[in-house]
Amino acid sequence: MFATPIRLARGQPSFLRRSLDEFRRQAGIAIRMEGLHQPQKPFPLMKFDAPESPERCKIMSDQTNFGGYSRAALTYVPGAAHIDGEGGQGRIGGGESAGEEPAHALFKGSISTELPPNRSEIQRSGFAAWRTRDRGWSAFGKLLWDIDPYSYLALRVKSDGRKYFVNIQTESIVPTDLHQHLLPCYTPGQWETVTIPFSAFVRTSYGVVVEPQKEMLQQKVKSVGIGLTDRVPGRFELRIADVYATNRAPEKGVVGREDSGFDLDMDDEEEKQGTGMMDEVEPPRKKGEPERILI
Repeated sequence: MFATPIRLARGQPSFLRRSLDEFRRQAGIAIRMEGLHQPQKPFPLMKFDAPESPERCKIMSDQTNFGGYSRAALTYVPGAAHIDGEGGQGRIGGGESAGEEPAHALFKGSISTELPPNRSEIQRSGFAAWRTRDRGWSAFGKLLWDIDPYSYLALRVKSDGRKYFVNIQTESIVPTDLHQHLLPCYTPGQWETVTIPFSAFVRTSYGVVVEPQKEMLQQKVKSVGIGLTDRVPGRFELRIADVYATNRAPEKGVVGREDSGFDLDMDDEEEKQGTGMMDEVEPPRKKGEPERILI
């Protein structure tokens, strides 16, 4: 089997390369007997360390989803090399000690809450997001991330202070399920590594908190990404260097579900309005209309 030009153009490795990488990963786990102890090294999910890195991500916004006016782009910015384990185990660094920026991706654009014309079914607009593309298949089956041995998700970012959400999608029975948490940035305008416990993520569907709040299926993670849902018109800019799983505890206070950006005690009427990303693109279901299932 050969990779198609389209897949190669998007920065995805070939089927043979994916199979070899997966074999190397599984063999390394067996040789190091990682199942017998807690991993100390970080587990990269997305590293923006090469010009083709943004091609492994999918961009979403009003404009791309239903003809709205919010725009978004993800572009590569060259910089210092990424170094696994810099500043201690369980962390990815690079660039801080030299006083230069690390190689990263710039997520930028503008938010507009103006509704598209001739689309009466669209009730709300004003979102932008990116997520990693599906990793495809290998000789070992569908490629998913197994981050079950890790306790935290870490992101090395430089924020503009707006309200971004971190989104994790797993191989769930319900394809619209997302696990979301507010991106807790403490020093806007400066590079920082923020850490979120996987246990603090909130299960949502179309941006609405759903019950029961089951634990995330960390053995089968499909994608990770970031969305902007504050619906405040104007420009935005977020720089991302790395997204990785780790067992290194956060240096600042540990965030929990109460810091997720969702009001878990809201009443039924408030819950119907939604608070996350996906409710911006899915109109309320009319009486008698069958439930929509995304594939």
